[in-house]
Amino acid sequence: MNQHLMSGCACCGFSRRRFLAAGCAGCLGAVAAPAAWAGPAKSGKMRIRIVYSLHEEVQARPDWPNQGFDFRPVMNRINQELVRRFPKFEFLPTMANGEEQARKILADDTSAQVDGYIVYQMNCWNKVVQTLATSGKPVLYADFQYGGSGGFLVYTAGFLTSKAPNFGFVASSRMADLVAAVRCFEEIQKGGSPAEFSAAVTRVRIKQTPRAGNLVCQTDTFQAPAPEETIRKLKASRILAFRGKESGPIGEILGIPVEHVPFTVLNDAWKVADKDEARAVADRWQKNAAAVIGVTRETLENSAAMYVGMKSVLRKYGANAITVNCLGGFYSGQIQAYPCLGFHELCNESLIGACECDTRSTATMVLMNIMTQGRPGYISDPVVDTARRQIIYAHCVASNKPFGPAGAANPFTIMTHSEDRQGASLRSQLPIGYMTTTLELHQDRKEILFHQAKSVGNDPDDRACRTKLAAEPIGDIEKLFTLWDRWGWHRVTCYGDLKEQVDALAGTVGWKVVRET
Repeated sequence: MNQHLMSGCACCGFSRRRFLAAGCAGCLGAVAAPAAWAGPAKSGKMRIRIVYSLHEEVQARPDWPNQGFDFRPVMNRINQELVRRFPKFEFLPTMANGEEQARKILADDTSAQVDGYIVYQMNCWNKVVQTLATSGKPVLYADFQYGGSGGFLVYTAGFLTSKAPNFGFVASSRMADLVAAVRCFEEIQKGGSPAEFSAAVTRVRIKQTPRAGNLVCQTDTFQAPAPEETIRKLKASRILAFRGKESGPIGEILGIPVEHVPFTVLNDAWKVADKDEARAVADRWQKNAAAVIGVTRETLENSAAMYVGMKSVLRKYGANAITVNCLGGFYSGQIQAYPCLGFHELCNESLIGACECDTRSTATMVLMNIMTQGRPGYISDPVVDTARRQIIYAHCVASNKPFGPAGAANPFTIMTHSEDRQGASLRSQLPIGYMTTTLELHQDRKEILFHQAKSVGNDPDDRACRTKLAAEPIGDIEKLFTLWDRWGWHRVTCYGDLKEQVDALAGTVGWKVVRET
């Protein structure tokens, strides 16, 4: 299997998108074994180094949380709160953008007599915590949610897989949960080991996580095909993948043929798109949107022309699914419009428009569409928040017809793409109270990753992607932290209970269902 078929746009050069797929060479790396623990460096106040893992203080590049984001007030607030809460600790704040700076911090801390580390993942993929964990000293790893969440989830799962004895983590939007976790450094003051610190952090995290709420969902039925009919329709589908100059068939996922098509085909289709048709689509978007914020009429028509062009390409190739290395193509000048609103429109029509040239997630969307007789899947970069016992599915593209083309529509707002504040994307206010099913396919391992959650809200936070569907997982939220190193960050969610259909299909084709909660 071609590596890129399984890894989305692994080489597009856009930082968070290099880490979508499990097993991406060089992305995660093995977690090195920590050095032997020699006990606290000295008596008196514990010295704890706070290391903020990020690009720069004021973000100059497109990435989570967004270009132009000022981290300084966030870091100051954390520093001040910890100093206030722990007068018997000495905190040493600093920043690191990657492994080289992390190694220098580690070397300097040998003479500085540092007793432990708090590593805050502020941007997604800066590899800092791995180096500091080799110290053998207790390491508390924290997620700045909607900023560092992708790396936090993938790296945390790697530490859990390796059973790192000196590692603890906190994944909460609530300052009180960070404070409770930091208090576990007192185990070291009392003569405890890093392993006892790690165990204390786990106990505190579980204790602070709310019990499951009311998980009864609203009635939602659909007619599902038999496994044999699903398999037939999968084989009759076709995915077009746009990520560069490549052209031609590249394999299949669960029987779905996948073909690379060069950017020139897509850009040419955009150029010749019927302008009257594009204006009519833009008119409809503008009329139906609850608001249009920060997006010009020219950008809206440009996005509509991309939609018209994508649809013509699907017809030309006899395909029902398209996935585009959107930012890689746009930033390199190979495509002239963001496809986000076009993806939205295709999904509303029971076709497949998928982000980031992630063919694995695109195939998952095709499967969900078939199993539900037309409902759209929703690719997301999830965030896990133990403070609310929620998983938040975040992305800048979503349908607003989650029950299919004939189902009810929900409100949506047209906005810029979040990470770079350019182009046009969409915030969909998805319905709450319903069972959702989240899947991801892995062709090489012949596995289907599976979890379910009840939709409970839409988070309006301005950081990170525009649409943020909040849901409460069915099952064990602690288990939800364990598989990101093998599966990458993306997940695909749709409305409806697909458990029986997924189990039946897996049994028919000889694949394994991997329960994520």
